[in-house]
Amino acid sequence: MPVEFIGMIGTTDVSETRPATGPAVDADFTRRFARAHEEAGFDRILIGYGSSSPDGGQVAAHVAAHTERLGLLVAHRPGFVAPTLAARTFATLDQFSGGRVAVHIITGGHDAEQRRDGDYLPKDERYARSDDYLEVLTKAWTSEGPFDHHGSHYRLEDFHAEVRPVQQPRIPLYFGGSSEAAYRVGGKHADVFALWGEPLAETAEQIASVRAGAAAAGRGTPPRISVSFRPILGRTEEEAWERAHGILRTIQDRGRAGGSFVGKRAILPVGPDARPQNAGSQRLLAAAAKRDLHDRALWTAPAAATGAAGNSTALVGTPETVAQALLDYVDIGVSTLLIRGYDPLEDALDYGRHLLPLVRQEVARRERADAAAEAAALSAAPSAAPATAGSTR
Repeated sequence: MPVEFIGMIGTTDVSETRPATGPAVDADFTRRFARAHEEAGFDRILIGYGSSSPDGGQVAAHVAAHTERLGLLVAHRPGFVAPTLAARTFATLDQFSGGRVAVHIITGGHDAEQRRDGDYLPKDERYARSDDYLEVLTKAWTSEGPFDHHGSHYRLEDFHAEVRPVQQPRIPLYFGGSSEAAYRVGGKHADVFALWGEPLAETAEQIASVRAGAAAAGRGTPPRISVSFRPILGRTEEEAWERAHGILRTIQDRGRAGGSFVGKRAILPVGPDARPQNAGSQRLLAAAAKRDLHDRALWTAPAAATGAAGNSTALVGTPETVAQALLDYVDIGVSTLLIRGYDPLEDALDYGRHLLPLVRQEVARRERADAAAEAAALSAAPSAAPATAGSTR
């Protein structure tokens, strides 16, 4: 299966190393940022969600109008709009974009961030709501006629939408989380389950948990797996690590100065003393506490410096080293790679020039080799001897 590459865009130029400047919505920058990913060969871009962020659906519509083939992965928190309205909104966007939309479900792992939008449900109840929400969303996209729904959080009667997605049977669903509740709900509903970049052994454990959640839900085919990283490239290993340590120093200096690492207002508590509630951040901090460098090139120091506020583990090295590190994850069952840089627009172009081609070439080479081996095995298999005249049974 070909590997899928996802980037991430925002509506202003900001990262952990770059303070937010200018308006919250810079239409020209957003257009250039999206086109950079299309030029670089990314399959999709993630448009994130936060209680103070611009509306992701409208950002996606703007991007769709200024790109040709780039897929749109729109982050969405269940519970703030009715699932029937969300179904019509995303189906409409899928129509206008020519079938380029996917939805990334984020249940929400931090109580304070949820309360900013007026959501006071505890975490386990939020996952129960997401489960019910996705039942309705899926029915709205796939039911041939009107339907009723009487779930734990949503009740409706005689619903039918005239607008349906271009993509059939429905718009793809991505799902993020690292808790037992996330494995259960995402394993049941997701086409792609999204994880943050942990060491290989821990990632393999999470993949097994996702697959167990899918099996418990009666699914024959489990979700595909996405893992997120922050690649830091250099022409040599020394140059890559020099750049990496410069990035870390900037993050640490900003943290000491009280700067936000996620736009002008943090979505999660940030800094080395932060105590995140979400399991994904807790897992990244646990990996960072063991050591800074894991496996071939996974560097966890940025996660420790930011309190793991978001996907914050890096892969450091030459394009060849980082490509091999990404392929290590492909080897354990990952099919989607979400990568974004600390210099967001410039790094996206750099990945397109130097990193994506290496990974795709190796994946294609392996597929050709597997196909050739399978063909050779079939040709070498003994065929049944034809029956001769007069033979008896």
